Amino acid sequence: MNVTEAVSTRRSIRQFLPTPVSQDVLERVLQKAQRSPSGGNTQPWNAVILTGQPLADLTAKIKAKAASAPMGEGHEYDIYPKGLEGRYEDQRRGVGKAMFDALGLAREDGAGRVAQMMKNWDSFGAPVQLFTFTRKYMGPPQWSDMGMWLQTVMLLLREEGLDSCAQEIWAMYGTYMRKLLNIDDDHIFFCGMAIGYRDPDAPVNNFTVPRVEIGQAVRWEGF
Repeated sequence: MNVTEAVSTRRSIRQFLPTPVSQDVLERVLQKAQRSPSGGNTQPWNAVILTGQPLADLTAKIKAKAASAPMGEGHEYDIYPKGLEGRYEDQRRGVGKAMFDALGLAREDGAGRVAQMMKNWDSFGAPVQLFTFTRKYMGPPQWSDMGMWLQTVMLLLREEGLDSCAQEIWAMYGTYMRKLLNIDDDHIFFCGMAIGYRDPDAPVNNFTVPRVEIGQAVRWEGF
């Protein structure tokens, strides 16, 4: 698989098959991903990877926390900026509508939509979770570096025939996630990433996710 194929076939998968993922494959992906760029070669990313019983135990605890504090608790950063507007907010709402439409969940079906959101805590059925964190003193440039590392991991997973779904929703319980993962207080929790093999027939994995024309995001000069 070349890079173009990896980019074009990568998407956020929200229904996985129960097929186990080999640690050898994950180690191969992560070893290659260490070549990801970072400012000054700081390599600010850190991760904990769970599967099997450890993941099941964490899942049970975070679902109990979500039941007691459904709006989140211990946020350490805003998942979306306050005042999100314009095409950015339109795009956020648009992809949510497309997903619910694919699942046949009408706007008034609040219970169905909540049930779909709750599947985040089960990693959408994925057998592996990768949780990312960094030191608290790291700034926006280093968070950008973490994003480049995660993107590299996602593309290398595609090369191996695997899929993923980056999940910032876990940050709704950031301080609790640090406790569950035994992450020191001088670090900040960033996100999870469900990893596994996609269910190719699931409607939630097949709806169209549009991208804006590059003219809306890029200005050309001197060409």
